[in-house]
Order: sequence, then structure tokens, then C-alpha cells
Amino acid sequence: MLSRFGNVHLATEDGDGDDIYEGFNDYNPSYDVEGLEEDESFQQAVKTSHGNRPPLPTGAARPLGTAARKGGAAAAGAPGTAGFRGGRSGLGSQMGARPGTGSDGGPRPMTAIRAAGFRRTDTSRSGSQDPVLPAQVPLPSAEAKPEENPEEIIKQLEKKTNELLEESCLAVEKGDLQMALDRAKEAGRKERFLCRQREQHSLSDQINLDLTYSVLFNLAVQYQANQMFNEALNTYLIIVKNKMFTNAGRLRINMGNIYFTQGKYVQALKMYRMALDQVPTSHQAVRAKILQNIGTAFIKMGKYSEAANALENIMLSAGRPVFETALNLILCYFALGERDKMKMTFHKMLQSQLDVGDEEKYFPASDDPHAMLVHEAIKDDSLRRIERERKRVAEKSIVIAAKLIAPSIEMSFAAGFDWCVECVRASSYADLAGELEITKAITYLKMKDFQAAVEVLRGFEKKESKMASAAAANLTFMFLLENDLGQAEKYAEMAVASDRYNPCALVNRGNCAFMKKEWEKAAEYYQEAVQVEALCTEALFNLGLVNKKLRRMEEALACFHKLHAIVRNDAQVVYQLANLYEMLDDVNNATEWYMQLVSLVPTDPTMLARLGEIYEAMNDKSSAFQYNYESFRYFPSNMDVIAWLGAYYVDSQFSEKAITYFERAAAIQ
Repeated sequence: MLSRFGNVHLATEDGDGDDIYEGFNDYNPSYDVEGLEEDESFQQAVKTSHGNRPPLPTGAARPLGTAARKGGAAAAGAPGTAGFRGGRSGLGSQMGARPGTGSDGGPRPMTAIRAAGFRRTDTSRSGSQDPVLPAQVPLPSAEAKPEENPEEIIKQLEKKTNELLEESCLAVEKGDLQMALDRAKEAGRKERFLCRQREQHSLSDQINLDLTYSVLFNLAVQYQANQMFNEALNTYLIIVKNKMFTNAGRLRINMGNIYFTQGKYVQALKMYRMALDQVPTSHQAVRAKILQNIGTAFIKMGKYSEAANALENIMLSAGRPVFETALNLILCYFALGERDKMKMTFHKMLQSQLDVGDEEKYFPASDDPHAMLVHEAIKDDSLRRIERERKRVAEKSIVIAAKLIAPSIEMSFAAGFDWCVECVRASSYADLAGELEITKAITYLKMKDFQAAVEVLRGFEKKESKMASAAAANLTFMFLLENDLGQAEKYAEMAVASDRYNPCALVNRGNCAFMKKEWEKAAEYYQEAVQVEALCTEALFNLGLVNKKLRRMEEALACFHKLHAIVRNDAQVVYQLANLYEMLDDVNNATEWYMQLVSLVPTDPTMLARLGEIYEAMNDKSSAFQYNYESFRYFPSNMDVIAWLGAYYVDSQFSEKAITYFERAAAIQ
């Protein structure tokens, strides 16, 4: 028999030619694996569940490799067993190879085919016995799990990407911008992996372009929300340059907005114009928004003529609320000195409709329970808030425009304002006429024309409206400044009678009682004003002063602490807190608040001197000297501070410096 791998001839140490490895590579046909496919017994064992062989019928030949386990051919020295001289077992007995599991319990030699998973067993060379697989290597199972379908994997990846997109959007809704950005980035990675999987499985025709667009657009928006403008611009650029995305050119509006935020108005204009070219003329609303952005950019650049040209195109589309656009156009005409065009644009502004629902539906006329339920459901819903916001923008734009053009459209301010008031009264916004009258009176006050302001405000005496209450409250304030307590109290009562829920009227009525030293009555009016409007700072401040007058220190502290939470770093509020703690003999808190006050007004000599007194009472002479010296530096005529500094130098035995301060005090006296 020829060796399968070739014989190896080695010389021994004593020079004889006997090869101790002779027969090691002899080929045993029992190990021939090329015929296993035709071996019926082996194939039947493989196909059986868990690799177990089926029970043998009576009289059938024993399967491969099982007869020599406990005697049989191995005991008779059959070929291929331990008794066969020159075989592999002989090698193991001569060399003392590592222990194995031979049929005779002796050591098993290393074989050249061990890596294939076979082991030497006692079998006969007649072919009735064949080797078997080792016990630790199980036979293949007929119930092996099939490979997952690539389409199922892709479907799961697409589902996970959509979930990440939703999480990103929900995080934005909650205000967590960082989490939204993280989810958007993860969705981008999943989507790219999804595309690669489709390409690997030749499913490129099933690529979901809508999902790709959504992932990229959301990522760009999150970058922009987190003020990562360069990354946002790069992501938008990827979208607009992809020809497979329809209408992606509109995203140049977002790119223009980023440039506008960065102050790069030239680049913003370029993007706006490119977006305008890609929007069809049938989409008037979108084109109007782009033109408004173009006009705003020109205004920022100081090019009012170009801005007016862009905004005029928007005003030509009738039937749309264009209050902000009209206000910007009036601003351009005001800068250009176009008086007639300002009037014309103001007329167009008043002709624009708000497109809001009927106000009566929010106020049920009957006590019908069903109507009351409907009223409760819609009185503050999202649609109602949108309508209120539209109305607020419209009224604010009209008032600002009137205040802007009134001094310029006529020969005098009064004539210009009268023209604006008449135009408003003739429009659907007649309710704003009273507010414009109040604005006119306040403008007179700013111009130091008190008599004209009083005449305008007195015109509201016989009117029953909220404007009448506002006018009476302003008159009360003016008469209080003139120290005319009788007239002030008269108009204060009138303001409260016109509108009991006007916090300004209640505050002024309390001020009249305060001037008359009616502390309890004043406190009642201030408290009522706070109940009407919890953030009425004037009422809170005056209520704290009244409680201080009534020696209600804790209540006064509560008022000023609440006021300090509303208006941070207000010097008057901080002073009141410091003074109250000082009156309560709480030196530590008083010192802390005085220190905060000095940080707000570092050049106030009175507060510096007060801190010096506090530190002197605490026997901290060095700190007292520091603050008194700073007070003297800012106001060198305070006799008390000069006397203290002179006495300090006398105690410190610096008579020459003390003489200098006493000479100054003598000169002042």
C-alpha cells in the first residue's frame, strides 16, 4: 500500500536505517470521506433528528465503527487495530505518545488527520466498519435555523430609523434640543447603514427617498436649533444638490435664514432669490414670505429703495393680512421721505382683514349647559390663541405705524395724529381709535405739553369703555405729580368705576390714600391690584412700603422678595430689603444686601457711608475706613464722613492727615 502523504525516512542516532515511524502514513481506506455521500447508513444518521441513528432491524449489519468497542475484530488483531504491526498503534506504543482512548485502553498516537475530526478506532480492514465522528462534535441537525431574510432585516432597520425620527421630534417638542440632535444623528447613521444593506443585497430599487429626505432634513433642523450653523448649512447643501429630491430648492430659504442670523445679508439675499426662482407663481403665500425676507434683509443693509420694491410686490396681493409687511414698507417710505406713499400704505394696512372668527362665539348668550360646555372647550384652545396673536400683531402694527408717520405726514404733530385717528375710526379697527388718542396724550407729555395732554385725556370722561379708565388713570397720575390731591382722587374714583379690574387705576387710587396717610385703605387697594394682576410691580412695591409704615416687617419682606424675583438687580428693591433687615437687627443679611446694592450702584456715596457705619458697629475699623473713604471720594462735602475720617486719623496718630480733613470741614462750614 502506498502512503497517501508520502513516506518519511529518518536516520536514527546509532546510524541504523530502521525507521521508527514506518507505516505512520499508511492510508486506511476506512477514512476515505469522499464516498460518504453514497454511504446510505451515514446519510440516514445525518438526516435523523439530533444525529441519532435509527434502531437496526433484526439481522442487519452493524453500522460503521461500533463492532470493535468491546472485543470483536480488535481482540483478534484485525487490521487497523492495536494488534496490527507496523500501524499507527505500534508507533504510539514505541514512542509513549500522549494518552488516548484506544480500544485497548492504551495510549492513542497523534495522527495526521486529527484536525478533520476523526479518531482511530478498532475496526476491521474488511470495510464492514468505518470511523465515526467524535462524541464532542455533534452531527448537523436537520432543524438548523435558516438564514434571516434580507428583506426582513431591511424592514427592521427602516422601522428603527422611523422610531429615532419620532423621538427626535418629540424631544424638540419638550425643549430638549441636545437629545433631539443626538437622536437625529443616530437616525442618520441607521439610514446610511440601511442604504448599504440594500446595495449589498441588490435591492437598490427599493431605496426609500422619502425616509432619506426626512432624516437629512431633521438633522439639518436640529443643527440649526442648536446653533451649529456650519453643520446645518452642509446638511442643507446635501439635500438641495440631490436631484432626486423634488422641491428641495425651497430649503434655500432655511439656508438664507441661517445667513441672516449670522449677519451675512449678501449670502442670505442670494439664497432667498434662488429659492424664489424655484417656487412657481401659483404658490403666492410662499413667494410672499420669501419677498418679505428679501425686504427685511435690504432694510438691515440700509438699502430702503430695494426693500420697498420687494415689499410692494407683497402688498399687490389683496385679501391677505399684511400688517408686518405694511409696517416695514412704511418704515422704508419714512426713511426715504415719501409722505404720500406713507399715507397710501397706511390705508392699505387698515383695509387688510384679519380672517378671524366671530368674537360672539366665545361669549355664550344663554345659560344652556351645552353652550357653556362648548364655550369652556373653545375659549382658550389653540385656534383661539392663534386668533388672539393675529389680532395683537395687527393692533400693534397699526399703533406703531400711526405713531411713526403722524409727525411727518402733516405740518404739525397734532394734525398728523388726527388724520390717523380719523382713518382708524372709518375702518374695521375702530376700537383702536381710543388707544391712539391715549398715545397722542402720552406723546404730548413727552413733549412737556401738559395742558394739551390733559385736554385730550378729559375727552374720555363721558365715554364708558376701558379707554376711559386708562385716560382717567393717566389724569390721576398727572394730578398726583402736580400735588393736586383733590383732582387726583376724583379721576382715580372715575377710573376704578369705569373698570374695576384695571390694576393701574387701583394703584393710583391707593396712591391717593397713601398721600392722605390712610395706610390701611391704601394697602387694600394695592392688595386688590395684586390679585387682579399678580405681576403688577407698582402694586407690590407700594404694598411693601405700606407694610413698612405699618411695622409689618415680615409682610413687607415677603412683598420685596417677590418683587426681587420678578425684577432682578433693581437698586430700589435691593435697598428696601437691606433696610428692612437692618430694622430687624439682622446685621448679616443687611450687610449682604448692602454689598449687593453697592455692586449695582458702586458710586452711591450714601450707601457706601451706610456700609461704613455698619462695619464700625461691628468693630471692623479697616472695612469702615475703606467704605467711608470711598464715600468721601465720590462726595467730598458730606460733613459726617469728613468728621469720621478726621477722627479715624487722630485715633491712628496721623495728626497731619487729620488736620487736612478738619480744615476741609471748616471751609465747608
